[in-house]
Amino acid sequence: FAALYIGSGGNWAICNRLNLAPRPDGYINSSPVTTTLPVVFYQRGVRITHVVQMADNDATDTLVCRWSNSASTTNYNRADECAGVCSGLPPGTILTGTNCTLSFTLPTANLYYGCALQIEDFYSSSSPNPMSSVPIQFLFYCYTAAAGACATAPSIIGVRPNRACIGVPVGVALTETIEIQTYCPGQTIVDLVTSSPIGMTHSPISNPSPNLWIMTLSWTPIASQAGPQGFCAGAIDNSSLQSAPWCLTYLVDYTSPNLILPQVVQGSASPIGTVFSNQSLFSILATSAVGRPSRNGTNVCFHLDSTNASVLCYDAGYSPNVIYTGYTIVIVTTITWTPGQSYYVTMDSGFASGSVFCHAESAPITDKTFWRFDIWNPALSSTTTTTTTPPTTHTVTSLGTTTTSINTA
Repeated sequence: FAALYIGSGGNWAICNRLNLAPRPDGYINSSPVTTTLPVVFYQRGVRITHVVQMADNDATDTLVCRWSNSASTTNYNRADECAGVCSGLPPGTILTGTNCTLSFTLPTANLYYGCALQIEDFYSSSSPNPMSSVPIQFLFYCYTAAAGACATAPSIIGVRPNRACIGVPVGVALTETIEIQTYCPGQTIVDLVTSSPIGMTHSPISNPSPNLWIMTLSWTPIASQAGPQGFCAGAIDNSSLQSAPWCLTYLVDYTSPNLILPQVVQGSASPIGTVFSNQSLFSILATSAVGRPSRNGTNVCFHLDSTNASVLCYDAGYSPNVIYTGYTIVIVTTITWTPGQSYYVTMDSGFASGSVFCHAESAPITDKTFWRFDIWNPALSSTTTTTTTPPTTHTVTSLGTTTTSINTA
């Protein structure tokens, strides 16, 4: 491979180590899994933060990624793990092993930079040695933006957030939508580079509205694919600018928890209907045990129905105002609601996250009719005064009993 920053024309090596001995808990170990695009494009001279996705079917394991190396007499694998592409990124590159995050700047355009990593699983954070070592090797390509190119590369904006984990049953058709945002007149999406599970198909790229591009994924997982399956995508525009990678983990043969639609009678959410302006406790049930999402930026928001404006949001990734207990999520608010107004609640993908593996995520809730409530207005509700002046009240006499009904229209 001639155009490499380090290792041009040299050899490559890759090393994978499995341990089939029983773990301390008596089970056979499951190795970590990871997914990436083979080549990721980044602009020259721009500081980059790049996260490598890693997951493990043994939910309690501690995962760490490290640089592959050629120290065959001292490294865990006792082998040359990367040969000519060891240390393939420029000086000043930082690797944070606990979340496999790279921070670097590519100095020279029109070159490829090799990245060789080992992802290893430890039984606990105090274990001295990993149980397995899984390699991942890929390339970064450095470019200089062409004259006339948009100053902003395209971005994949949803529907799921980057690095989401999604449970999918075996034999059930899955449809996933990739939405791509462009930012300049004349900027178009010409390709979507993907790394996909076997059997997944992609629709042609469509452009349903200005600056929005769509691709639909279709896939029916089979029994032999049970466990984690990775997907990554990168959108490329007509100036060869590439979006940051967007990756998902599909957990096959597992159903994600879902939030139960609130009902007026024996409801799964509380409160609904009319409440007082000092209402501060809100709760909702899921279909299975849930926990806090592993990713910050997973919000629950309260919106004013008349304008759709957000009046209060909490990040469920860390906020103490969002409490997870069993099947129930409790939200403690610190706001005085406006009398006479109506509100509704939205929840991001993963607001309810499963308790196993990569914490498979609930679907996002954006429908304003899913969970809504009204605030009692005392100015329009009173039973202390009876008057015969229409249309405020109507007085009906029957069997010696007088009933006053209030017209709040």
